[in-house]
Amino acid sequence: MPRPTRSTSRTSGSRSAKPRPAPRRYEHFELEALKGLEAVAEAELREVPYVRGGGPLPSGGVRFQFAPDPLVKNGWERLARLRGAVAVYRVHSWDVPRPKALLGHQVLGEVMAYLRSVIEMGGHQSFRLSAAGKDSETFTRLTQEIEEQLGLPHHPEEGELLLRVRPCETEPGWEILARITRRPLSARAWRECNMSGGLNATIAYAMHRLSGQRERDRIFNPMSGSGTLLIERALMGPLDAIVGVDIDPDAVKCAQTNIRAAKREIEVAQVDALNTGLPDRSFDLVISDLPWGDAIGSHGGNEALYPAFLQEMARLTARNGRLCILTHEIKLFERVLAAQTRWHARELFQVYSGGHYPKAYLLSK
Repeated sequence: MPRPTRSTSRTSGSRSAKPRPAPRRYEHFELEALKGLEAVAEAELREVPYVRGGGPLPSGGVRFQFAPDPLVKNGWERLARLRGAVAVYRVHSWDVPRPKALLGHQVLGEVMAYLRSVIEMGGHQSFRLSAAGKDSETFTRLTQEIEEQLGLPHHPEEGELLLRVRPCETEPGWEILARITRRPLSARAWRECNMSGGLNATIAYAMHRLSGQRERDRIFNPMSGSGTLLIERALMGPLDAIVGVDIDPDAVKCAQTNIRAAKREIEVAQVDALNTGLPDRSFDLVISDLPWGDAIGSHGGNEALYPAFLQEMARLTARNGRLCILTHEIKLFERVLAAQTRWHARELFQVYSGGHYPKAYLLSK
């Protein structure tokens, strides 16, 4: 085998330099969060490598730049794993005075190239359009052009590639936001079973994040429903133990189905949360989405449930234990808190979800 030749450059005598990796190119994105959870979503985003700049927009979204790995087929995959966001969009803007100008020959070619790059990354099979006046002649023609040039069918209600067309918020022109994933990030892949009144997974993530994530925690989720709080914590990282109970056998089966889909080992049992028979101080963190009195439970029933719940959870938590609660029965819950002395509470957030504005609280002894 012939010997490798030495370099004849001024660095003669040194080993040949390794080829440099392809440079990362920063692209523009926008993060969408539930109203009230913007800070949680942005804090998680800042932990992603190669994210820079950005900040909140008047509309509530968070604009940022991200440089995907050029050696990975889906360089946006890291953004698709965010758990505190509803969705992430790639953003492209054009300095045009009105949407009709997007149909000009040169600009339309740029629009199609931009959308094609998103489809190649995300694997979308259909699209839909979200814009003021989306039934106008201009947007009807834009829809037809996308169908014809990209071969992507238009599904007005369920299209996977969600396109938002709107005026630029910080500069003149118009922009198109293209969701990088086929479904919202809040629609978890593990959710094979759902129940009426089920908790949004993004809210569950925020509750755990703001309650403190500790590897030594023994966690209890009373009234565990479809298992959202259990699974979201198990996916976040190590813990000592995690247990859920629900008095409804259908809820237990639903949770077990989702736990299997998430490929996690979590114990869930059909047990009354107020009569578990568990020893005192069994848990470091109790976390629960209490009945709101609409889809689950009733206001009259909650009048008795809430004080009994706080009393029993005080028994089950360790001396320095925490209790994280989400409820839409805000006046009732705060009245019950004021009437007892075992727990001290602070508000974590109030979020808009499904037409409601529930609050999350963190209680300590």
